Amino acid sequence: MQQRTLKSSFTFSGKGLHTGLDITLTVNPAPVGHGIVFQRVDLEGQPTIPALAEYVCGTMRGTVIKKGEASVSTIEHCMSALYACGIDNALLQVNAPELPILDGSAIEYVKKIDEVGIEEQDAEKKYFCVTHPIKFSDEQTGSSITLLPDTHFSLSVGVDFNSPVLNNQYAMLENVDDYAKEIASCRTFVFVREIEPLLKAGYIKGGDLDNAIVIYDQEMSPEDFERLAKITKAPNIDVKKLGYLNENLRFNNEPARHKLLDLIGDLALIGMPIIGRVIASHPGHTFNTTFAKKFRREYRHQTVFPPAYDPNKKPLFDNNGIKALLPHRWPMQLVDKIIELSKTHVVGIKNVTANESFFVGHFPQEPVMPGVLIIEAMAQTGGILALSNVDEPERYSTYFTRMQEVKFKNKVVPGDTLIFSLHLLEPIRRGIVHMQCTAFVGDTIVTEADLQAILVKNK
Repeated sequence: MQQRTLKSSFTFSGKGLHTGLDITLTVNPAPVGHGIVFQRVDLEGQPTIPALAEYVCGTMRGTVIKKGEASVSTIEHCMSALYACGIDNALLQVNAPELPILDGSAIEYVKKIDEVGIEEQDAEKKYFCVTHPIKFSDEQTGSSITLLPDTHFSLSVGVDFNSPVLNNQYAMLENVDDYAKEIASCRTFVFVREIEPLLKAGYIKGGDLDNAIVIYDQEMSPEDFERLAKITKAPNIDVKKLGYLNENLRFNNEPARHKLLDLIGDLALIGMPIIGRVIASHPGHTFNTTFAKKFRREYRHQTVFPPAYDPNKKPLFDNNGIKALLPHRWPMQLVDKIIELSKTHVVGIKNVTANESFFVGHFPQEPVMPGVLIIEAMAQTGGILALSNVDEPERYSTYFTRMQEVKFKNKVVPGDTLIFSLHLLEPIRRGIVHMQCTAFVGDTIVTEADLQAILVKNK
């Protein structure tokens, strides 16, 4: 998929959940590679803060990012909506140290994004494809996040509060296309017993029943309850009756769904969408953003990730399909499958066996696939990409014209499965095909190269 931004800007005005301030937020389109960036237009120099995990400075009742002296809090609902709608590039200008809380959910952001529309940009979106289980946990809190390989992004969340009203709940989002209908409208929540300590700490000055679910789960004196009911604008409710102070919930498990909403917003701070299944137990902003920071530290310097390869899935082109497009035959046909193909990228597979003819002499005692043949296999994969862009591909051949920045990083030996991921660096013009090529074995990059070829019509 291509990177995406908004077709035009939109603006919200509302109060801040914690500051109680009247706040204006404008969400603007941004160019390719810009990412999601916040800008404090009320401060001198209008400083910007990238929405990335390393800038998280606080997680008390919301996610706070800071760069220099500028900070923005309660960004998780907005980030969740942008992520779920596939927005990669946007500039968010705000005139206060937090975003407006609106109704306590992400639904207003989703509605505005749908209203102004989404624009595809001339650059490919980068994903993190989960190829093996990744688990992060905290034994003290019991919180955990597990990432599992899958063909698309999905989440499931379990929460467990020590409360007679809200104890065990579970929520799941199997397809992100259902986010607007199933998750976006789910509101933040607070327990009545938490309100006074939070107010004393300087939080939730703008909180009430219009922007939060309020849960009464511990009986208190009529005087204390009446005082807190006025703060939350709660209707007259029996002080002895535990439950939700709001008249209606939007879903029976709305709190768990909101936790899932928050988790998406915090995972968005990784800076790229995930292809994989996320399973979270007892998630919270502190734990979520700690995971995102750890993830960023481990993967921030890696710009190319291995494509997901499911050997049980039928390929787009098998060995015979490749023969129909390429002139190569044994022992020089070095691609077995094509598993992904678009106008700008291709993913091919080569199963390296001990019976390859080149292992007879390279080397008998320590068989290693020659680097030049890895490059040749890359080029054949790129040939499929090039030929898919012309009519009557059987009338064309592709020929090497240049190879640059070739790096051999690890050996390829019998038993390895090579995964070739190739992307066009520029549109094909006058038959010139310019590609960035990466070969993986598992998650490990074994070879990189910048290759150029030319499409020539056969005589």
